[in-house]
Amino acid sequence: MTDAICALILLVMFVIAIANTKGGSGKTTVATHLAANFATRGFSTGLADLDRQQSALSWLDRRPAEAVPITGINLSKEDTIPKSIDRLVVDAAAAMGKGVVKDIVERADMVVVPVLPGAFDEDGTRRFIGHLEKIKEIRKNKREVAFVANRVRLNTKALSRLEAFLEDLSFPVITRLRDTQHYNNAAADGVSLFDLPGARLEPYRAEWAPLLDFIESKARD
Repeated sequence: MTDAICALILLVMFVIAIANTKGGSGKTTVATHLAANFATRGFSTGLADLDRQQSALSWLDRRPAEAVPITGINLSKEDTIPKSIDRLVVDAAAAMGKGVVKDIVERADMVVVPVLPGAFDEDGTRRFIGHLEKIKEIRKNKREVAFVANRVRLNTKALSRLEAFLEDLSFPVITRLRDTQHYNNAAADGVSLFDLPGARLEPYRAEWAPLLDFIESKARD
C-alpha cells in the first residue's frame, strides 16, 4: 500500500484486515460475510480489495440491487474511501511481502486470520505468524489478531490436527466455521448468509457470533 492509501484508511472508524499469506484460506468469504453483517446492522460499510483477482469486488458486482449496500473500494487503484464509512473490511492479497504485511497491520485495528485444516495450510499459516510476531504493534499487543478455523468438518482427523495446531498459537482462536456449500451458493449470487432468510442457515450464522462479538468489544474500546 502507498502512503496515500494508508492516509485514506486512517479516515475510517474501524478497520478489519482479513489476511493470511497462505492462499486459499477463505479470506474473501470471511471478508464479504463480515462486510454484509456490518451493513445489515446499519453500519456504513466499505469492502476494500487488495487481491489481484479482485474476488471481493466481483462479489459486489453480483450483489442484488435490493441487498443492503456496501461500498466497494479498489485500494490497488487508490480509490477514495468515503469519510462516512464506519467499518472498512480489507480483503488482503495472499502473495504479500513482509513490507505489505507490516503496512496492513499498522493501519488496521484488527487482523482476522482464516486458517484451513491441513498440513500445508498449517505450514503456510505458521510462516505468516512469523511475519506477524516481528511487527512491533503485534509484539506490544497494540493490534488485535484473531484466528478463524475455516471450512472445518466435525469429527475428522483433519479438525483434530488443526485444533492441536491452533492450541499452540499465541493468538486467540475466536470461532470455527463449518464447511458447507451454502457459502459457495451465496457467493455466486453476490450475497452472504446474513442476507438470506431461513432457519436452515441459522446454525451456520450462529458460528459467526463469537467473532462478531469479539470485533464489537474491540471497536468500542
